[in-house]
Amino acid sequence: MAVSVRDVALTDYDAWLPLWLGYNAFYGRAGTTALPGRITATTWSRFFDPHEPVHALVAEADGQLLGLAHYLFHRSTIRVEPSCYLQDLFTVPAARGRGVGRALIETVYQRARAAGSQRVYWQTHEGNATAMALYDKLAERSGFVVYRKDL
Repeated sequence: MAVSVRDVALTDYDAWLPLWLGYNAFYGRAGTTALPGRITATTWSRFFDPHEPVHALVAEADGQLLGLAHYLFHRSTIRVEPSCYLQDLFTVPAARGRGVGRALIETVYQRARAAGSQRVYWQTHEGNATAMALYDKLAERSGFVVYRKDL
């Protein structure tokens, strides 16, 4: 399977949306806990706003979208150059283990280098063993524990 990765296009919405919904369902945001439609609409619009630091990639093969990656650049107090946060990564279950996730991550690395960033980082759920098997090959675990509080 030849996978190509590219920037998302406005015409991709109908194919991107099931990936986005699948990603959110994987993390328990479906049904009554689904994200409000305004969040999906705002997220989608940010990809095409040149003033937003949020970007989207899609992976495709044979004309079908198989995965997505959303990443953003932000400032840091410990670096002069921007940091790159890989916020969302998802591949359709049928494409897992076929290089789609790796291709998306490596393309984020390329985009980060081009933007002058020296670090790409992300998080995943501790139970996401399948993804971590790949991540352990492509990056190092930081050892940090994430805390959060919804306000």
